[in-house]
Amino acid sequence: MKCILMNKNTEVLVAEYDEAVKAFIRIIEVKNIHYAPYIIEGIYEEGDENSNHLRTNLSEWFKGRGIPSWRDKLDLLLHRLNIDTPSELLDKAFGLSLSDQYWIKPYGSNITYDDVNFFDNDFDYAEFLEASLSLNSKVVTKEASLKTPNNTTDGMLKKAWIIEDGVRYLLKGGYKNEVLQPFNEVLASMICDRLGFSHVPYTLATYKNMVVSKCPCFITKDTELITAYQIKNNMKRFDSVEDYEAYIQKLEDEGINDARTKIENMYILDYLIMNEDRHLNNFGIIRDVNTLKWVDVAPIFDNGQSLNIEDYNEDEVVTSGHGRLFYELKPFDEIIKAVKDLKRINIRALDDIPEEFDKLLHEYQHITKMSDKRIYRLCVLLDRQINNLKSIIEQAV
Repeated sequence: MKCILMNKNTEVLVAEYDEAVKAFIRIIEVKNIHYAPYIIEGIYEEGDENSNHLRTNLSEWFKGRGIPSWRDKLDLLLHRLNIDTPSELLDKAFGLSLSDQYWIKPYGSNITYDDVNFFDNDFDYAEFLEASLSLNSKVVTKEASLKTPNNTTDGMLKKAWIIEDGVRYLLKGGYKNEVLQPFNEVLASMICDRLGFSHVPYTLATYKNMVVSKCPCFITKDTELITAYQIKNNMKRFDSVEDYEAYIQKLEDEGINDARTKIENMYILDYLIMNEDRHLNNFGIIRDVNTLKWVDVAPIFDNGQSLNIEDYNEDEVVTSGHGRLFYELKPFDEIIKAVKDLKRINIRALDDIPEEFDKLLHEYQHITKMSDKRIYRLCVLLDRQINNLKSIIEQAV
């Protein structure tokens, strides 16, 4: 299939896409490479349209838009959706997403971005929501519409985009039998609200006797999320705190003057909630797709893997843990040392957060069946982290 990679209404390149192998087999013409996905633009060199380099990377990028192979209960989801592989979903809605404005336009077609984008146009989500989050979903009918941004969601957790009062919300469940992830997302929002950190607001919702987190889409039809992974892809790798410093410098060079403060805020939050999973695809920057200007650091999002969720044991209290500082896995007490300005934090604003979290966990205990012992330990752990940070701030020069 001959097609055009589009960024909103700007033609990026013309290519041949093989629907059978789900890959681009030929680059025909490069038109506006600066409007390409950032990770593609970064590897492009003049004349690349005649090499395999651009074609291979384009195919990898497009495949990466699909639901990943590590999605929880992926086999069950595919069975319910009546398809064989996640890549089949990319062909059903032009590869559109709610994280950016890229799409695949059939060559010679008169359709426009305004006709198909999911920011302006409603989409059916009931059957995908059912297939993704329900415990007892049926296989969807062949007539079911799978033209939805749910085809391009990332991550391991079961999730689905929905629409309420015109707002696009993402619902996310827990991983396998774990129920804590949605509560950790809300806890992160509570802390960010108190400390004045820019963040995606998370609330709780219930879907068929399951507690899920709910957050609005933070991208608009004029912006895109560029992840730290894409930005760091063409930067020197140090495997040290230098990766952190180089990333901040890159953002500042692109005109984001408060980059250090906002990145520091993210790692302060990670320390407080012991977030184990701050990988390079769950933070980044917001770019204007019309002007290509770097607008801001992305608000803090995706905080579910926290409070020793991986190591909980009814018979043992785990009081230490490791998080991620770019490519390094480090103890949280080491990560917090990368933050240069802790004195600005009003840590006293968090004094009653453990009690508020305790109330939240008990409010939904009839659904989650979380034990009183675990709730108590989670709140003790949270209180300990807050008090540890108080001590660090008091000792800071």
